[in-house]
Amino acid sequence: MNRPTAGVARSVGAGVLRARRASGGRSGLLLAGTCTRIVLTPVVIGLVLGGADTAAAIVFAVAAATDWVDGRLARRWEVTSRLGAFLDTTADKLLVSGALVALVAVDRVSPWLAMVIIGRELVLLGLRAAVAAEGRHLEASLLGKWKATVQFAAIILAIVRPDVTIGGTYLDEWAIVVAALVTAWSGVDYLIRFWSVLRSNP
Repeated sequence: MNRPTAGVARSVGAGVLRARRASGGRSGLLLAGTCTRIVLTPVVIGLVLGGADTAAAIVFAVAAATDWVDGRLARRWEVTSRLGAFLDTTADKLLVSGALVALVAVDRVSPWLAMVIIGRELVLLGLRAAVAAEGRHLEASLLGKWKATVQFAAIILAIVRPDVTIGGTYLDEWAIVVAALVTAWSGVDYLIRFWSVLRSNP
């Protein structure tokens, strides 16, 4: 190999190595955000059960914000991995489910509405596994992304419970109803889109 060719090869190799290192660092940063949601989930539960509503709302809002930041950075950096996608989805479901269970325990959320939201998440976990078994990937829909935003907002309202009523019902209770409806709607949307996978023979 002549010197110019060898120089080009070394430059390309160094560039690839730098790109891999940068990608690894970015993946680690995104993973840190995901782990933050997982770690903060029991903190939110403890604060809600302990009656520290303001602190619980702040911690929950910080945890929810990491989901938005992670998603934005992942799209900008074009960094994706199966582990990252799995942990991201799991972290969201743990955060929402944990907060709802705590809110049901302090009589802030109807157990029936909590069951609708948590039940949808469990159904989607099963659907995701079925889709993966077919070698396909269950991409998050726009409705699914809006669902997460509505859930986060409703849960924050339920934690702080502002002294605002509509028709004799607290504002946060209406928000949880809306969150449950949007959640159920997005679940049905996923089932319709991937019904062929569920009907396929093994």
